[in-house]
Amino acid sequence: MSVTRTSLFALVLAAGFVGGLVVSGRLSSTGPAAAEPAQAAAPRQNLRPAAALAASQGANLSDVAEAALHASANISSTSIVEMDPFMQFWYGNRAQQSQSLGSGVVVSQDGYVLTNKHVIGNAGAEIRVTLQGGRERPAKLIGIDEVSDLAVVKVDAKGLETLPWGDSTKLRVAEFVLAIGNPFQLSGTVTFGIVSTVSRAAEQVGSYQNFIQTDAAINPGNSGGALVNARGELVGINTMIYSETGGYQGIGFAIPSNSARRIMTELIQNGAVTWGSIGDIAWVDVDEGVAARNDLNVTGAYVRDISRLSPAYRVGLAPGDIVTSVDGAKVNSGEQIDRAVINKKVGSMIKVAVRKRDGRNVIIDVPIVARQSQAVRQRR
Repeated sequence: MSVTRTSLFALVLAAGFVGGLVVSGRLSSTGPAAAEPAQAAAPRQNLRPAAALAASQGANLSDVAEAALHASANISSTSIVEMDPFMQFWYGNRAQQSQSLGSGVVVSQDGYVLTNKHVIGNAGAEIRVTLQGGRERPAKLIGIDEVSDLAVVKVDAKGLETLPWGDSTKLRVAEFVLAIGNPFQLSGTVTFGIVSTVSRAAEQVGSYQNFIQTDAAINPGNSGGALVNARGELVGINTMIYSETGGYQGIGFAIPSNSARRIMTELIQNGAVTWGSIGDIAWVDVDEGVAARNDLNVTGAYVRDISRLSPAYRVGLAPGDIVTSVDGAKVNSGEQIDRAVINKKVGSMIKVAVRKRDGRNVIIDVPIVARQSQAVRQRR
């Protein structure tokens, strides 16, 4: 089936992002003016480094960084990448090795490590984890999730140090954070910054979930590492950067801890994550330009193809239809529809406004069914 978008889980990065996911403050205080009897003195500024300000607020960043480093890990992964079937026809099956390096966070004393899916590669990868102190161990893949770009691996170890989980919904703009990781294979690197935005909208970064934005330096190799607040709590998993050069430009993104913790728990318990779905649908975006060129008076997402087994087809969505809104919110792309569907509770309904190919406008209630990320339970 030739499609523009082939599934909910084909994650599309916004233009300007580094090819492939990577990763992944200054404050001043002004003292009071001193008045002279005969002459007004200029206000005297008392400028302090950000670290000193953090200390004045009760945060010892050195202690925080040390604890975070003890709970961090370096991850190397080797995957076998099969050649495209068309290329195999001409050149034979020339499988290639793909190597990835990144970071991880120890989340349990008995060896569970949380990282990014793109650090791991695929379910057949050979994974090695280096713990604090240089202890390198083989790791078993517990679960990977394409949608969130998270993965969990496990090493055979006991008594490991972990970080307390923070509540990412309580983050504030300009709050101090540390990014911990393995950029450019420089293990044990700590960078300092602030929270730039507490919830960067998913559509702005080409994702299915919102992100914490930070200006803490994040570079290739930081992927999967911890974002830690000044209280030493894990508040995010560093996942990607915006960059026109491939390196740090002060715009990094982390998966919020509340989302990461929920997905991690499901991966550990089930080996996969359940997301909402309305079936396999190929969309064609209909923005204002496309609508004008095709003499359409609506914008939305054109149904190019749809599985006859999908719940959406069974309740009336058909090829040639244009979806104009979901749950009352206007849409201009299939990605917007996918984003709305994927976060809906399985068993619920989503209200879809449709311009039928015969010109009728209808509202369809589509049931949300379960779709799981790639399960790897056979490797447990």
